Amino acid sequence: MQTITAALAFLLERDLERLVKELEAFRQEENLWKTAGHITNTTGNLCLHLAGNLHTYIGAVLGSSGYVRNREAEFSLKDIPRAELIRQVQNTKAVVAHTMASVTDEQLQQPYPQQVLGYEMTTGFFLVHLTGHLSYHLGQINYLRRILE
Repeated sequence: MQTITAALAFLLERDLERLVKELEAFRQEENLWKTAGHITNTTGNLCLHLAGNLHTYIGAVLGSSGYVRNREAEFSLKDIPRAELIRQVQNTKAVVAHTMASVTDEQLQQPYPQQVLGYEMTTGFFLVHLTGHLSYHLGQINYLRRILE
């Protein structure tokens, strides 16, 4: 029987691998930094945002990795090569895997150390939120790629 922690780790790692596949699926690398219509964030910026988000809330907060987030840069940096974005996602996947391997199901019932959403929540609740957040932006990236290409 799979634990909740193992299931969350699997989903996060699976979707980070899907993010790599989306980045690789762009036929024209410059489209990673374009938007269309009323879409305001580029694939590249969403990729940086997801990496920063997971490095912060899983790696730094739960895993004491020492990562320091620059959220503003996640949305302002431009024209980072695809290979570098992929490297960052793969690094994020490794940090998530390493950290989640030490999270226990009992820990999921404990309060998350920060009130990120403006209210107290359990670690398990917040990890479910992070999984949904990753999936949400992954869908946006897929949609944007289809529009642009």
